Amino acid sequence: MDNNYSFINCNVINGDINSEVQNNMVILVNNKGIIYKIGKKTKLDIPSNHKIIDIKNKFVMPGLINAHVHLFSSGKPIKAASNDNLQKLLFKFFDTRLGKALLKNSMKKNVITALNSGVTTLRCVGDVLYKDVEIRNEINNSSYLGPNLIVSGYMISVTGGHGAPHVSIISDSPWEGRKCVRKNVKEKVDFIKICITGGVTDARMVGEAGRLQMTEEEVSAICDEAHKIGLLVAAHVESKEGLRIALRGGVDTIEHGSEMDDEIIDLFKNNPKSLRGYSALIPTLHAAIPMNNLDKGITKINEITKQNSSIVCNGMINGVKQALASGIKIGLGTDASMAYVTHYNTWRELDYLVRYVGITPQQAIYHATKSNAEIIGIDNYTGSLDIGKYADFIVLDENPLQNIKTLSKPCIVVARGNVIDKPKIKKLKKIDDLLELI
Repeated sequence: MDNNYSFINCNVINGDINSEVQNNMVILVNNKGIIYKIGKKTKLDIPSNHKIIDIKNKFVMPGLINAHVHLFSSGKPIKAASNDNLQKLLFKFFDTRLGKALLKNSMKKNVITALNSGVTTLRCVGDVLYKDVEIRNEINNSSYLGPNLIVSGYMISVTGGHGAPHVSIISDSPWEGRKCVRKNVKEKVDFIKICITGGVTDARMVGEAGRLQMTEEEVSAICDEAHKIGLLVAAHVESKEGLRIALRGGVDTIEHGSEMDDEIIDLFKNNPKSLRGYSALIPTLHAAIPMNNLDKGITKINEITKQNSSIVCNGMINGVKQALASGIKIGLGTDASMAYVTHYNTWRELDYLVRYVGITPQQAIYHATKSNAEIIGIDNYTGSLDIGKYADFIVLDENPLQNIKTLSKPCIVVARGNVIDKPKIKKLKKIDDLLELI
C-alpha cells in the first residue's frame, strides 16, 4: 500500500474478551499497513500526510479469523462428496494441467470471497496439490490482495482414513508419519494437519465418523517430528476416544471435537507433549448443524449420514460447553467447502455459538479474533486492534455486541492497511435461504 491512513470517528471494539465499545476513536495506520496509534479524537493529532477516512461513528472491530477452512469447494453440495467413483474422477481431473488451473482459480475466488465478507485471516486445514501454499505465497508477495493465509497442504491420514486418498497423504506407521511431515515441510506448510478419527463426509456406516483410525504411537511420532521444527499439529477428531489419543500424543489443536471426561479436560489445560504446554479446541458448528437440523428431503443425505451428523453435532456442542466451563482455550472455524458451508458465512459460526452454546456476542467475537490468533500462533501481528499489529479490521453499520448478524454485511474491510470499500460478494441464495430456516 502507498498511503498512510487516519480512520476517524470510529466506535472501536478491540477484540478482548471483555471488550466494550470505545467511542470517537482514531486509528492511525502507516504505509506498511501497521497500526501505530489508537486514541480518542480529542487527544490525537492527525498527520498532514495521512489520507483521512471518516467512519462516521460506525463500529470497527478486528477482522474475523476463520481457523478451519478448505479452499477446494464453494460450499454448494455436490454429489461427489458421497460417491467414491465421482470423487476419483474429480480428483483425477484436478491433477491435469487444465484441472490444476481451474482448481487454483476456484480456490483464489474462495479466498477473495472470504476477505470481502470480513475474514482477514484463513487457516486452511487440508487442500490438494499444495495450491493453498501457492496462493499464500502469491498473497504474501503482493501479487493480489487477500487475507492472511495459514496453510497445511495435504492432511495426513491412514489407508482408507478420513480424506484419503484425495485430500490426505497416507501414513500407516510412526515412521511413515514422520516422512509425511517431512514431505509437507519440504513444501513449506505452516502447520501439520492429521486425521485421527473418521469423518461424516466419508463414513459408510453409523458410528464410523468418530471411529479411531490412528494409534497413539502414530500420533506421537507425527507430533514429535513437527514440534522439533516448531510446527503446531491440528487433528481432525470426532469422538471422546479420539480426543484422548490426540491429546496423549501431543496434538496442539483439536478440530471439531466431542464430549470430554476429566482426563481429557486435564490434558487440554496441561499437555506436556504439546508444543506450548496446552491444547486448544476449534469447533466447527457450521459444518454440523445444517446437516443435522435440515430435513433429509432437503439435504438429500442418506440415513447413515444423517445419524452420523446427529452424533457428531451433539457431541461437538456438548464438548464446547464443557470446554468453556472448564477454562479450555477455544477458537472457531466453519469447515468451509463442506456442504452448506460457504466462504462468506463465517459470521454464522459465531451466531451458532451464541444460540446453541449460550455464549454472548462479545465472547463469540473474542473467540473469532483474538483467541483464534493466539491459538494458531499469529497474535503477534493480527487478531486485535492494537499498536504494532496489522490494520486487519472491518467496519459495521450496527453494534455487533447487540446484533451478531450485522457481521454478515461489513461496509468496509481493511486488510493489512488496504481498504476495500463496499465489498461485493456473490452469494448462493438457495443455501442462504435454507440456512435462514435453522
